[in-house]
Amino acid sequence: MLASTHTGVERLRRGAQSMAPEPHGRFLLNEDATRTQFGALCWRLEGTRPLVMLITSRDTGRWIIPKGWPIDGLTPEAAALREAWEEAGVEGEAAPVCLGLYPYEKLLGPDRKVPCIVAVYPVRVARLRNRFPERKERRREWFTPARAAERVEEDALRRLIAGFSPSGSANG
Repeated sequence: MLASTHTGVERLRRGAQSMAPEPHGRFLLNEDATRTQFGALCWRLEGTRPLVMLITSRDTGRWIIPKGWPIDGLTPEAAALREAWEEAGVEGEAAPVCLGLYPYEKLLGPDRKVPCIVAVYPVRVARLRNRFPERKERRREWFTPARAAERVEEDALRRLIAGFSPSGSANG
C-alpha cells in the first residue's frame, strides 16, 4: 500500500507544480478540478501512549487536522509542517513518508465548495507555542488515536488516524 500511496503523492506533487497559483496561494485549474492539499497528523508520546492533535476548523468548528495548499519551494511534508505551525503552534519534525490520502470538500465561500485530496504526513511535536498565527481562530486538543478518529467527519481520515502508530511512521 505504501508504494501506491507514494506514487499517488508523486502525481499530486507533479500536478501541484504545474498549476498556476492564484494571488492568494490557491491553485486554480477549473471550477470542478480536485485541488491538492498537504496535512499534518501531529503526534506525541505520553509515556508510551501515542496522542494525536486535532484542531477546530475556522468556519464550522468541526475537528480536523492542520492542512493547506502547496507552498512554492517547500516539499509536501515541509508544507504540512508549516500549516501545523500556522494553525496549531506546532514545532517539530515532519516525516517525508505520506501516511495516506483523504478527500474532502473545501468551503471557499458561502456558495462555493471545491473537492480536495489531502496527503497526510506525520509530524512529531517537539514543542507547542501559545502564540501562533491562527491562535484566536482555532482550538487544539490532544486525543488518543481512537478518540480522535471518532471526532473527525471524513471516513478516510478517520481510518488513517485510527490506524496510526508512531512505530509505523518514519519519525517514530
